[in-house]
Amino acid sequence: MKRPAVTPPRRLVTALDVGSSKVSALIAEPGEDGSLKILGTGQRQSQGVRRGYIADMEKTEGAIREAVEQAERIAATNIEDVYVGFSAGGLVSSLASVEVQIGGRRVAKEDVDQLLAVGRESIDSDGKMILHAMPALYTLDGLQGVKKPLGLHADRLAVDIHVIAAEPSPVRNLDLCVRSAHLGVEAIVASPVAAGKACLSEEERELGVALVELGAGVTNVSVFAGGMLLGLKSLPMGGIDITDDIASAFGTRRVEAERMKCYYGSAMASPRDNHDMIELSPIAGSEEGTEAARITRAQLIAVIRQRLEHLSGEIAGALKDLGFAGPFGRQVVLTGGGSELKGIADYAQGVLGRAVRIGRPSLPGLPDAHSGPAFTTLVGLAQFAASNELDLRGALPRDQGAPRVAGSGNIINRLVSAFRSGF
Repeated sequence: MKRPAVTPPRRLVTALDVGSSKVSALIAEPGEDGSLKILGTGQRQSQGVRRGYIADMEKTEGAIREAVEQAERIAATNIEDVYVGFSAGGLVSSLASVEVQIGGRRVAKEDVDQLLAVGRESIDSDGKMILHAMPALYTLDGLQGVKKPLGLHADRLAVDIHVIAAEPSPVRNLDLCVRSAHLGVEAIVASPVAAGKACLSEEERELGVALVELGAGVTNVSVFAGGMLLGLKSLPMGGIDITDDIASAFGTRRVEAERMKCYYGSAMASPRDNHDMIELSPIAGSEEGTEAARITRAQLIAVIRQRLEHLSGEIAGALKDLGFAGPFGRQVVLTGGGSELKGIADYAQGVLGRAVRIGRPSLPGLPDAHSGPAFTTLVGLAQFAASNELDLRGALPRDQGAPRVAGSGNIINRLVSAFRSGF
């Protein structure tokens, strides 16, 4: 008697982005060719997160549960585990270098495995929690920039392991929030890693590019070259600061200030802005029969630009600290909800003196409501979940920390020169 064929269980991936302004979820099914089929999405306003940190456990847990439940209803399925994005400040990038002797023979898989095992052990605890430990590039007898050492002869084989770590408490709080919503945590992924997957082309990551994620409460500046993330820096500021400036300057509610920023705001000024009028809704409301206060669009843009000047100065400083300069530092990609401000790419290009474009997630089947820059990290989380990138973190103790190594700028200069000489 012929047995009925057993249908293999569906492999689904779920991404969860817990931000300062919104909590969003995405359920997708990876195809055999690496593509992703979107099954469902969900979104809720975030009220318990400040600057990327969990400030109210109960409110955040509720928003997570509702966003995931909405995605589950649309996808007509239930999920158990999620990949969670971490975007709070305190992310640090460092490098661990290890080397083994192989005696002049051809490099075998066992040699690479031994090298990576030594690399795991070289990562010392320093009070941080590791989110990623990814082999960056290999070195054969001093020749840097080797991506595939298997089969090549060498006396010495070395590898640089790029480590991304964070303060333990914020990561644990995020983990606890998700688990309190009755979800398993498959991995907590650094936001720049996810965002880079979603909106950077392979060629950009190879040649060198800076990715600036303008979130609501946090701006993450990260640098890619040779196909991988090399360094990052978090700034505790974002789009919510512009909204608060508008609310404070014109005495209106935050929700009204956000509406004004989205509909009338711009990073670029024009002569007609002095003639375009915007009606204000005061915090306390206006008395009956009194005329509503009005401002010009030029006044609104002046407030926005004042905040942008400060933010762009901080971004420029972060890029300098990360060694993003010269021929290597010509391309900048803006993403995140803050990059939806009108004219911000042109403004940033003028201030930074570099080519700037807006990065949007590229994924077939993505709903229009989730296809803007604000959802780059969410889409990138799903793509990260579906990929098979080598990450040594899985073999590390849960509370292991980052290695004691040189600063990020030195990492960038060293790796960029290696890529230049290696190709």
